[in-house]
Parts: sequence; structure tokens; C-alpha cells
Amino acid sequence: MRLDKFICRSTALDRTQARATITAGQVYVNNIVITDIAKQVHENNQITLEGQPLVARPARYLMFNKPAGTLCSHKDGAYPSIFNWLTMDESAELHLVGRLDADTTGLVLLTDDGHWSYQLTHPNYGCSKTYRVQLRDPLAANTAQVFSQGLTLQGETKLTLPAQLQQVGAKEVRLTITEGRFHQVKRMFAAVGNKVVSLHREQIGKICLDVPVGKWRYLTQDEINNDSVKL
Repeated sequence: MRLDKFICRSTALDRTQARATITAGQVYVNNIVITDIAKQVHENNQITLEGQPLVARPARYLMFNKPAGTLCSHKDGAYPSIFNWLTMDESAELHLVGRLDADTTGLVLLTDDGHWSYQLTHPNYGCSKTYRVQLRDPLAANTAQVFSQGLTLQGETKLTLPAQLQQVGAKEVRLTITEGRFHQVKRMFAAVGNKVVSLHREQIGKICLDVPVGKWRYLTQDEINNDSVKL
């Protein structure tokens, strides 16, 4: 963990204050003054501020049901940030485990554990993401086969990884993918001549969305354990 992040996780200082404290020479790591804010520290290091030993708070993991017309960002923009809904201390320390577009709804995971989020987002770990998709046109008969074999998205040469498609209705499907390219779901259907009308993420790995729109909760230990990720 970076030293500035550790200071934020173990004190009431925000990132700017933590960096100022470090560069001012007030932080010791194993009895040595460290002024490098990016210095990597570990749990077995002795880290002190003004002579007081610091202990990082436990990592946090939570799910949020993202409403339409909101941004997966720490700051408001053309739409309000989802962080406006996170009524907790130090919410700014959390980062998003994969973003959703402003008009896409559903499951968003947030944490301050970078290693955990990397396992859920990097394609090498094979963590699945499942979406409920409403389409403009009825689903073509061969779409599931095309998706299972991989297809080329506009502007790219590498095939998408195999995806699972389950038809729910004439214009409604459930799609499961194991990667997260830019606007991937929308571009996959565009590649077969269809258009996504609405998009809702229901599940990441074995973590299923089960809170109302605009609400959040902490994950259970079983959900955190990532037993659906190929390690």
C-alpha cells in the first residue's frame, strides 16, 4: 500500500493532508523518516506519526444499486456522482470496481482494497459480469452462437472472449461476459446489427444485487472471499 493511502486509512487526514504530512518529514517507517508519498509499506512495518504508532482501518467492501442518470465518479459532472448516496465516513477513500455508464443501472462494487478489485476486473481472473439487456430489435437466432465464439468490435482486431447469452424475451436477454472493454455490451450488440435500449448489471462473480435502487450495504465475508474468481 502507498504510504499516503496508509496515512488516510489510519488517521482522519484526507489525501492532501496526508501528503503534506509525509513531505514535511513527520512520518517514520521503521524509525526512518520517509518523505516519499508513494513509498510502499506493509502491515509488518512500524509506521508512526508524531511518535504515535498507526494501524490501518480494515478494508471495506460494499455493493450499491446505481440509479440511471448518475456517474461512476467521485465528482459530479453532467450527472450527479453516486458518492452522493454513500452516507459513510471517508467514502472518498473508496474506489469503483468497474464503472457503469451514466444511463446504465445496477450493481456497482466499491472498496479500498486494490488487490481485491484487481482480481474482479482483470480478464486473467475470469470474473463474470451478468447484465440484463433490453434491445431495440428482436434477438437474431444466431446471436448466442456468435457471442460464444467471440466477435470483433468496431475499431478493434482482437476477438471478445466467449460470452454466454440467455434469451429472456423477444427483445430481452441476459448476457454474461468476463472482460470489460469500453462500452462492451453496447458494442457487441451493435456488431450484430442491434441496439441496446437499456442495460442493468445484476451480478459480478457470485455477488448478486439485492438492495433497492440508490441503496448500499457492506458485503458479507462469503461475498468478499471471491470463490468465483479463477486464481
